[in-house]
Amino acid sequence: QLQLVESGGGLVQPGGSLRLSCAASGFTLDYYTIGWFRQAPGKEREGVSCISSSGRSTNYADSVKGRFTVSRDNAKNTVYLQMNSLKPEDTAVYYCAASIRVNYYTASLAPRDYKYWGQGTQVTVSS
Repeated sequence: QLQLVESGGGLVQPGGSLRLSCAASGFTLDYYTIGWFRQAPGKEREGVSCISSSGRSTNYADSVKGRFTVSRDNAKNTVYLQMNSLKPEDTAVYYCAASIRVNYYTASLAPRDYKYWGQGTQVTVSS
């Protein structure tokens, strides 16, 4: 069964940090661009960041540039999202997903370009 599992979410104070992990089972992430997305209550799912299969190319939403860093360890079949200087507006359920196309990087942050969604991990930024 092809599955992505996110972990690392939690409650953090404004200005704090969290590192999310996205682990794959049933398939290898090596050939896929991996995207991170988030969805806050009452809002549409939005793209946060993505990383190419090699890890050499990344893209970020303007709202997180300079604060979030995406990385991957293909040997561990895992992708990470380091989130620093967190703000209350970062509160959301965070998801990872694998690109529909393999071995092809578009820097897309559009959810329609991804499949194999995980179940999400809650991130709450509050004092």
